[in-house]
Amino acid sequence: MNKRDYYEVLGVRRDASLEEIKKAYRRLALKYHPDRNPGNKEAEEKFKELAEAYSVLSDPEKRARYDRFGHAGISATAGAGYAGFDPFSTFEDLLSEFFGFGDIFGTTTRRRSRVRQGADLRYDLELTLEEAAQGVEKTITIPRLERCPTCRGAGTAPGTHVSVCTTCHGTGQMRYQQGFFTVSRTCSHCHGTGTLIKTPCPECRGQGRVEREKTLEVRIPPGVDTGARLRIQGEGEAGTGGGPPGDLYIVLHVREHEIFQRQGADLYCTVPITFSQAALGAELKIPTLLGDEETLRIPPGTQSGSVFRLRGKGMPKLGKASFGDLYVNVKVVTPTRLTREQRRLLEELAKLEDQSEASDGGKSVFEKMKDMFTGQ
Repeated sequence: MNKRDYYEVLGVRRDASLEEIKKAYRRLALKYHPDRNPGNKEAEEKFKELAEAYSVLSDPEKRARYDRFGHAGISATAGAGYAGFDPFSTFEDLLSEFFGFGDIFGTTTRRRSRVRQGADLRYDLELTLEEAAQGVEKTITIPRLERCPTCRGAGTAPGTHVSVCTTCHGTGQMRYQQGFFTVSRTCSHCHGTGTLIKTPCPECRGQGRVEREKTLEVRIPPGVDTGARLRIQGEGEAGTGGGPPGDLYIVLHVREHEIFQRQGADLYCTVPITFSQAALGAELKIPTLLGDEETLRIPPGTQSGSVFRLRGKGMPKLGKASFGDLYVNVKVVTPTRLTREQRRLLEELAKLEDQSEASDGGKSVFEKMKDMFTGQ
């Protein structure tokens, strides 16, 4: 199922400010919250969709990726149903920011985990048509966040450990009694994780990840086309708190060829022939995409624009042992410069043609055109 545009979901412009995004989400989330719509599955799905859109558009990094690549470019943790995503937690966090408490509807607050999956990455790779036909190995270099080698992703300096937050005592929540109600809000000291890093790692400054470049060897199978995606599991960005890495998606783009045009697994090309070859017939050597030659027999009386098929000389079909076909469009080329001998022979041919037309009744140009279209 195709996802709706996140800006459309929240009803905001693409250049909306963060404050406008927050206000739009809060208004719609309050309207569709499951506790206000008990048993209403449609409202529950809208609530989840709103939280998913807000979780991406409220994060500057995720929003930038979404604006550039759409849904394919955002983190795997950004959408409903992905690991680490909780629409109720997203809603509670925003309520805490607006009101100072999060369980206005009685929803259960929970401690956030530092362990989160890393973001997926996208790499656009350009290929020639020959590379797409034969398959190729490419070396690519991608910038990404990798697990810090000093602290191994923990974010703490060597010899130190993560400490329990003394403000919330490790719960990640601060609870308050207001009359008959107990309300809670996310701990502002540990931001809901329940833990603190008192001595950050000097290399990653407590983030647990550092920027690095990774070089990979990528095998491209024969038959790929523009828009195809290759997924390399675990080669995205490192997760936080020791979480699993994301994946790398390689999006392929096949350049246009100067001779061959591609339609699926079939190839098309145009070959010039002379008038005498068209009239008398000929055998032509046709180059194929992979460099060999095929013999094409042109029958006598071939008209300009005729198309001939060379079976199995097109592109390989992805994941199969079969190939498409090569279609050759022949075009009769009229010479622009003639030698004396060529001119003399053509003049003789013209005289013979005039005699032939006279014996055929001397039809007008209009009558010849009519015969051409009626097949007479």
